Amino acid sequence: MGTWNDRLTELGITLPHVATPVGGYTPAIRSGMYVYTSGQLPFVGGILPITGKVGDTVDVAQAADLARTAALNALAAVDALVGVDAVIRVIKVTGFVASLPSFTGQAQVLNGASTFLHDVFGPAGIHVRSAVGLAALPLDSPVEVELQVEIAAL
Repeated sequence: MGTWNDRLTELGITLPHVATPVGGYTPAIRSGMYVYTSGQLPFVGGILPITGKVGDTVDVAQAADLARTAALNALAAVDALVGVDAVIRVIKVTGFVASLPSFTGQAQVLNGASTFLHDVFGPAGIHVRSAVGLAALPLDSPVEVELQVEIAAL
């Protein structure tokens, strides 16, 4: 088997630059054998391609694609801290979905992130997950994703 970087290349995926924090936090932190990321928005080239609420101006398919992008950004934060090849497995994904009160498809939205991680890591990408609906997210983003991954001893 090759490396996770090889798998990303095989999938045609380039990890983006990590967004610069706008507050008193860091994009990712290591604690023992785990890396935890801050919530990542689906920035592409420094901008949010879509804003608004899921179930209103953003549909489920768009939101799932944004969740994939947010997971990609979270993986980039892991890579910047310890290198993606240090990942042993994805442990947990927490996803936040800004949605209308009547919207109940948060899990469908987070499937975008989960499918992406499984595509990259195969069985090591299968994880536990929480999908949480909220009234609003920073910058009117429809989604935000955090990762917890187990890493090899460095």
